[in-house]
Amino acid sequence: MTPLHLTADPLDRTRFPVEPWRFVETEYSGDDLGTTETLFAVGNGYLGMRGNPPEGREAHTHGTFINGFHETWDIRHAEQAFGFAKVGQTIVNVPDSKLMKLYIDDEPLLLSVADLVHYERALDFRSGRQTRDVEVRTASGKRVRICSTRMVSFTERHLALMTLEVTLLEGDAPIVVSSQIINRQDGKDEYHVRAAAMGEGHDPRKAAAFSQRVLEPQSHWHSDRRMILGYRTAQSGMTLAVGADHTIETEAAYEELIDSDQDRGRKIYRIDAKQGQTVTITKAVSYHTSRGVPVRELVDRCRRTLDRVREHGVDFYVEQQREWMDRYWANTDVEVEGHPALQQAIRWSLFQLAQASARADQMGIAAKGVTGSGYEGHYFWDTEVYVVPFLTYTSPEVARNALRARVQMLPKARERARDLSQRGALFPWRTINGEEASAYYAAGTAQYHIDADVAFAFSKFHDITGDVGFMARDGIDVLVETARMWADLGFWRENGDRTFQIHGVTGPDEYTTVVNNNLFTNVMARDNLERAARAVRELRETDPSGYARLVRRLRLEDEEVVEWDACAEHMEIPYDDELGIHPQDDHFIDREVWDLSRTDPTKRPLLLHYHPLVIYRFQVLKQADVVLALFLQGDRFSLEEKRRDFDYYDPITTGDSTLSAVVQSIIAAEVGYADMALKYFYSGLFVDLADLHRNTSDGVHIASAGGVWNALVHGFAGMRDYHGTLSFDPRMPDAWPQLTFPIRLRGTRIRVTVRQESIAFEVEEGTRVDLSVRGVSYAVTAGSPVTVPLDGQGERRASLQGSHPVIGDLRTDGSIISAGVPDPDQWRPGGPH
Repeated sequence: MTPLHLTADPLDRTRFPVEPWRFVETEYSGDDLGTTETLFAVGNGYLGMRGNPPEGREAHTHGTFINGFHETWDIRHAEQAFGFAKVGQTIVNVPDSKLMKLYIDDEPLLLSVADLVHYERALDFRSGRQTRDVEVRTASGKRVRICSTRMVSFTERHLALMTLEVTLLEGDAPIVVSSQIINRQDGKDEYHVRAAAMGEGHDPRKAAAFSQRVLEPQSHWHSDRRMILGYRTAQSGMTLAVGADHTIETEAAYEELIDSDQDRGRKIYRIDAKQGQTVTITKAVSYHTSRGVPVRELVDRCRRTLDRVREHGVDFYVEQQREWMDRYWANTDVEVEGHPALQQAIRWSLFQLAQASARADQMGIAAKGVTGSGYEGHYFWDTEVYVVPFLTYTSPEVARNALRARVQMLPKARERARDLSQRGALFPWRTINGEEASAYYAAGTAQYHIDADVAFAFSKFHDITGDVGFMARDGIDVLVETARMWADLGFWRENGDRTFQIHGVTGPDEYTTVVNNNLFTNVMARDNLERAARAVRELRETDPSGYARLVRRLRLEDEEVVEWDACAEHMEIPYDDELGIHPQDDHFIDREVWDLSRTDPTKRPLLLHYHPLVIYRFQVLKQADVVLALFLQGDRFSLEEKRRDFDYYDPITTGDSTLSAVVQSIIAAEVGYADMALKYFYSGLFVDLADLHRNTSDGVHIASAGGVWNALVHGFAGMRDYHGTLSFDPRMPDAWPQLTFPIRLRGTRIRVTVRQESIAFEVEEGTRVDLSVRGVSYAVTAGSPVTVPLDGQGERRASLQGSHPVIGDLRTDGSIISAGVPDPDQWRPGGPH
């Protein structure tokens, strides 16, 4: 059982007060700069800016990131083997345009030493902007108010807007503002906190640092109010241009200067300000990138973007941002009545999902979005499992774009399958450009389940949106090629019963690798095979010409579809009659149990303190594996099977992965462990806000944020959607009076309201939704809300006590299940004997 159990709000509310529509900081601290830089980051899925102060002083990591903009490097394996990943990919810290240095009386503004009369920084979920309001008293006794805003546009993909407003409240003073674009990726950052920086140390969750120049200058230019820099990456050959326009409004006398060189552009204002006067500087910034378009063309694109800002004005885009956010919340907001602290944290999570995905526009959705360089900016399988289903129900056009990213990776996935001697396509476990970038195959490439996860997301999108055309044009190729891979990877075994088996793979749990018949993999592969066969037959029946094109395009044969059905029907699903559980794989229960209750808390996560071989010898999980299968393929398991499996695996799940708590919450709620469900929910909800895994500084855990929505909707509201059939069986916490959220099903948006005594449905857009509540069917139509009485919130069971329920029990072969903790210190002089 994860030690990260929370039973209450973990935030310091004197510093981070509760506001349902803003995340607010009222006290400056230099102790957790990395965390707050992540928490106050702004982005739109394409462009992201960390929450560094505009004056650009002391920081954990100054960061500006563009989705998919990466550098490549040769992976040097200590011992090479055929098929190992050859080229690594790392997101680039693109030139920083946030910087607006401020000097008052020739003294720089430094929050770390400033006499702060007032301080407030906020992330506003309604306006989609970060704001900061600071009042300082200078050493000479003058009072100055500094207000700033930062916005990355959801409506104009390539645009960011910043304002800096300085007002002299008491006294006159000369003011200097040096607004810059600076290449920090290759330049020196004099205010860098090196001891805490991203990329330093040996944590595999962090990005690697580059030893050579990454951004090669291609052009620099400036006019009276505009500056533009252009670059090409040294190895990947990607190109970038960034430009900035400036305007100033003030009654004070001022002069202005501008210059640029290959790694910096500067716009400098020197202002002779008097008491009561305000200086407002507006900075409009545009970034454009490409996989190889000449920089000069990207420079022209920047000019066009900035010209439109001149034409329309900044207020136009601010208003557009507000309108976009209004639409987003109408489709997305989840309300928990009577719990404002939870409400704030929920909306922060949902806002992060928008910032990670909204304008990704057929790029992938990275594990950290565009808030940091953690995991090197890579896309993983958790996008399809934790994020795309959320988008499918709330922003289907964004979900479609995310799936299109996988369609575009399909050619390279076919190449990767050939590298591993397989038919069909094998999607990379981690990637930016579609090529496998995992240097450790056991916990990386061996996670073949990614194929089934991708197929699952396509099938979910088809079921929920009813978008038949998308499946026929794009999804069908993914389903066919992934089904081919499974049919080729597995093999038939005759041992009394004829079964289809899959060997030599790794499931979601990275503490157990290269196993035979991983339950999650087999269950998801079965669904992949079934859905591919069904999709091909439906296309043949409904669109004969489209089917003919598919057959010609992929050289599909009828015998293949028959084979997929057979493989799925006879898929080996591990089950132990003696223990009454589904083993995680064929030999999982043969291992000794790792006793987490006796493990030194300082040696967590285990991956940072134990060699992989030590971990692999035990029954211990980095993240939910079987339990995740119980959720995603829940109609394949009985409630009693889910309860027994949960009881077995929960005590040996470490919580070392942020992907676990939200799934454990969902299944705990379903099987009746109400208090555990709420504790796990808190652990997932505050994983970044409270920095529970001590790596929020590397960026937001986007999949966990998606899991928050899943835990609310699938866990506490009890929604299930097997094959597009919507059902509800609520499990709301006793202390919650009401849970409300919208979902969109085949073009109709309904609002769901769960109360302790009822569940209600109302059509807000569209015509009709058919659904069921605890086995009874209902039709919800426009203008006719439906309220269904509830007899409680499901069975409530006493929680597990933390000890493993089967230690001391017998395996099928008669051996006793034992537990232990690997402790090398016990053999050292002075250690325990």
